[in-house]
Amino acid sequence: MSVSTAALDPSVCAPLPVLGQDVTVPLVTGGEVTYAALDYAASAPALQRVWDDVAAYAPYYGSVHRGAGYLSQLSTDLFENSRRTVAEFLGCRPEDQVVFTRSTTDSLNLLAAAIPANCQVFVYETEHHASLLPWRDAQVTYLNAPRTPGQAVETLERALADRDPYGPALVCVTGASNVTGELWPVRELAAAAHAHGARIVLDAAQLAPHHPVDIAELDVDWVAFSGHKLYAPFGSGVLAGRADWLQAAEPYLAGGGASRKVARRADGGVDVDWHTTAARHEAGSPNVIGVYSIASACKALTEAGFDSLVAREQELVSRVREGLAEVPEVQVLSLFGDDAPRVGVISFVVRGWNSSHFAAALSAEYGIGVRDGLFCAHPLVRTLLGSDPQDPGECGAPEAEPGERSLNAIRVSFGAGTPDEHIDRFLRAVTELVREGAQWKYRTEDGRCVPDRGEAPQV
Repeated sequence: MSVSTAALDPSVCAPLPVLGQDVTVPLVTGGEVTYAALDYAASAPALQRVWDDVAAYAPYYGSVHRGAGYLSQLSTDLFENSRRTVAEFLGCRPEDQVVFTRSTTDSLNLLAAAIPANCQVFVYETEHHASLLPWRDAQVTYLNAPRTPGQAVETLERALADRDPYGPALVCVTGASNVTGELWPVRELAAAAHAHGARIVLDAAQLAPHHPVDIAELDVDWVAFSGHKLYAPFGSGVLAGRADWLQAAEPYLAGGGASRKVARRADGGVDVDWHTTAARHEAGSPNVIGVYSIASACKALTEAGFDSLVAREQELVSRVREGLAEVPEVQVLSLFGDDAPRVGVISFVVRGWNSSHFAAALSAEYGIGVRDGLFCAHPLVRTLLGSDPQDPGECGAPEAEPGERSLNAIRVSFGAGTPDEHIDRFLRAVTELVREGAQWKYRTEDGRCVPDRGEAPQV
């Protein structure tokens, strides 16, 4: 999968309006500044369009699937129409199901609970923990980090060729890395999986907000993503794709909504007839507002035009990478090299700096929010930093004093709502911090690097 911007004009697409774009935050050095949210890879700000749609619906909120009243019927229609909107957004095939979950993590755990017995699972060590860890009841083969897209395909083909050819198999792969932002060769990996009788699930948590995702075109069996990364932060996610394993599996949660008929037996037990639709795995009262917010975001991104959004984001990616390249102390992390196509997610380390210290200074002295740590992808970050991927690590800052080297990194991420000024401020801040140092003293508190409020600024 590649992104081409040659025929597109980034100037035709302005940043999409998002919540919080006018929020000001205090600086430890005095005064206030408009907050620069550059942590989209963790949670993107909600689109104003999404917020407005949810606010317009809120007075009509009602129970779903179970009520005879007007508001319940309206909410049920909205819920199921949202399912159709998401299916269209993902290019689902007619026989595919769209199941609403809490997040990408929840979606992949649902699929892990639905895989057949004796299923072999193949997953790269480069995955986010959401797709690295759910397969606890399966026979899992962890694949080493590839250094080119072609090597990723070759590694998978070799592993699949060695597997039991008669049992079920599943490949799990990310679409865009949450650490490097690099795009993975999804279509080629899907072809390799299917050629060896395996299925494939795409973790699109970082791909869907930045790039079109089409299940039929990519020829993947399932796609998982989260609303809170798709400009709809209301605790909902999606698992979309083939229905057969989902229909054959026990319900992910047992309860109302998943059951079609429940009856007592003569021996005192209970017989349950479970739904075979997506409702089979949606027990309990659904998050209607969260589901509607995802559908609203899907519509907003489609109507804005993904071509223009991708073109503008690629221009921002180029500016960030070129700006960081001008600072010799900065090392940008990459698996596939400088020429690899990527989305707006870039991780780096700064020579002579503890990553938590650097991120804290960006926040406290410049009003810039980034992420530091291992980004819930510990083996990958360890590999990229040249340490043993088996080394232990934590999500968050280590117990290291400011200025000490740490085995974690800094991540800057952006998207459809990012103004040019935020990128300019970030690059200026990186340059100033490296050349002039922090203006304030910092200390470690509860595992985080924070400004020392009792200390005067450094001169």
